[in-house]
Amino acid sequence: MTRSLPIVRGRGAGLDLPNRFERLHLELAPGEAAQAPHARKTEYLKDPARTVLTRNRSPDVGFDWSVNPYRGCEHGCVYCYARPTHEYLGMSAGLDFESRILVKEDAPTLLRQGIAKPGWAPVPLVMSGVTDPYQPVERRLRVTRRCLEVLARARHPVALITKSRLVERDVDLLAELARFEAAHVTLSITTLDRRLQRALEPRASPPEHRLQAVRTIADAGVPVAVNVAPVIPGLTDHEIPGILQAAADAGAVAASYVMLRLPGAVRPLFLEWLQTHCPDRAGKVRSRLESLRGGDLYDATFGTRMRGEGPFAEQVRDLFRIGCARTGLGRRELTLSAEHFVRPGRDPDQLALF
Repeated sequence: MTRSLPIVRGRGAGLDLPNRFERLHLELAPGEAAQAPHARKTEYLKDPARTVLTRNRSPDVGFDWSVNPYRGCEHGCVYCYARPTHEYLGMSAGLDFESRILVKEDAPTLLRQGIAKPGWAPVPLVMSGVTDPYQPVERRLRVTRRCLEVLARARHPVALITKSRLVERDVDLLAELARFEAAHVTLSITTLDRRLQRALEPRASPPEHRLQAVRTIADAGVPVAVNVAPVIPGLTDHEIPGILQAAADAGAVAASYVMLRLPGAVRPLFLEWLQTHCPDRAGKVRSRLESLRGGDLYDATFGTRMRGEGPFAEQVRDLFRIGCARTGLGRRELTLSAEHFVRPGRDPDQLALF
C-alpha cells in the first residue's frame, strides 16, 4: 500500500471522504490529489439546536445524558469515533469534521431551560459525549464555560471529558461544584510521545500539558481521572504503565482505558494515516486489531466494542490492571451527588431561610 493522501498541515485527515448518505461525490484523480491544498482554514457555523440535553442509550458508555456545545472537533484526532456524525449534516467525516465546526451559541440558555423543567431529574451530565468541549475556539466563544456557570449556580452534577489543558481555566467553577460533590474531570491521554501525539491529535494539548491540567484540577480539590484512550494495539499499548504512573504522580485518583474503534469512515482514514506516518508498524497494528475483533477491523457489539476479545485483549486488560494496582489508581466512577441541586429560578440563599 502506497501513500495516496496528502499531509494537510495541522490536520489529522488528508482529505474529505465521500459521505455515505450522498449519491454523488467529487473524486480527485491521483495527480489532482497531489496538488490539493496542503492547508484548510477552520469555519465556524451556527448550530440552530433547540435543545442541548442528549439522551444516551448505549449500555456501555457509563452515562445517560450529555451536553455537546460543539459538533465537529478541531483537535483533528484521526481515530475519533465521532467523525461519522458529521455525515448526518451532509458533510464529510474527513477534513470537514475538523474544519467545519458547528457552534451551539445558545447552549447555556437551552441548558438552563432544560434543567429548569419540573420533570427534569438532576442526573450527572457529561460534557461532552461526542466532541471535545474545550477545543481551540472555546478560548474565544466560552460556550462551555457559560454552560458550567449555569450548572454551578444550580449545583447540578457534571463530568467533563477532554484532551485540552483549557479546562484549567474553569477550575473555579469546578471547585465550587466539587464542594457539593457535583464535579468530576477526566483527561484523555493516548501517548506520552510528543511526536506521535502531534501526528495523531494535531490540535489537542500536548501530553505534558494534560498532565499539568490533572495537577491543577487535583490541587483545587476536584476529583480527576485519566482515560488511556484509545489504546492502539501495536503502537501505544506498551505505554499504559507509563501513562498510569504519570497520571498518579500528577494527582489523578482513577483511570480507565478504551481500545481503538474504527466505525464507518474512521477505518479508511486511520489506515491511511497509519501507512503514512508509521509504515513499519502498519501491518502489526492491523493484525492486532483483527485479533481483537474476531478477524475484522471493527465490531460494534455492546459489551465488547470498548475492549475487544481474545488473548491480546486479555493481555492489555492485565497490563492495565497491574498498572493501576502499582500506582494506586482506582476505577473511574461517576459517583456524583445531586443532593444540593437547586432548580434554576429558585435562589439557594432564599431556600436556606426555610
